[in-house]
Amino acid sequence: MDNIVDLVQSQVIASVKNGEHLRAAERSRSNIVFLLTGDLMTTHHYLNELKEHNKTTFVHVDFIEGLSNTKSAIKFIAEVWQPKGIITTKSNLIKYAKEEGLMAIQRIFLIDKNAMKKGIEIAHSCKPDAIEVLPGIMPSIIDSLTKQTHLPIIAGGLVSTKNQIDEGLKAGALAISSGDPKLWNLDF
Repeated sequence: MDNIVDLVQSQVIASVKNGEHLRAAERSRSNIVFLLTGDLMTTHHYLNELKEHNKTTFVHVDFIEGLSNTKSAIKFIAEVWQPKGIITTKSNLIKYAKEEGLMAIQRIFLIDKNAMKKGIEIAHSCKPDAIEVLPGIMPSIIDSLTKQTHLPIIAGGLVSTKNQIDEGLKAGALAISSGDPKLWNLDF
């Protein structure tokens, strides 16, 4: 199976939050796309379009309308939609994804030190391929996380400038996800 570190070519990940940004993601330098929009009728179409543009795509299963948080939903995603992997806050879905041969990214919201500690514990127990931390504009926290886990860190949320991306990468993040299409073509 692939290693997420080996997949990252552009350290800016296009985080597509609506259908209008799909074209911008297709044309961007970002080789990885986080799909945070869609429903049971549109997601497969979005994934196929992104694949046609050689984008490695992860579906944020918590945001796909009509999708349940079950093992059979993950099996459907793996067999029918066939993304590279999923993103979720739910550790049981990480486990199911790994069983189906999908890569998995555990999303953690860093609201305080307890949330950070609990997120690391959960990630170590469910063994995702990477952790996405939000908000991604805290270089000192990113640095601390890289020292607490061997898992690659992807920072996202509230990232709106080239400087914030640069600071996150310098702090040790593997990549930065951003919903701002203006940032998807930056070189680092």
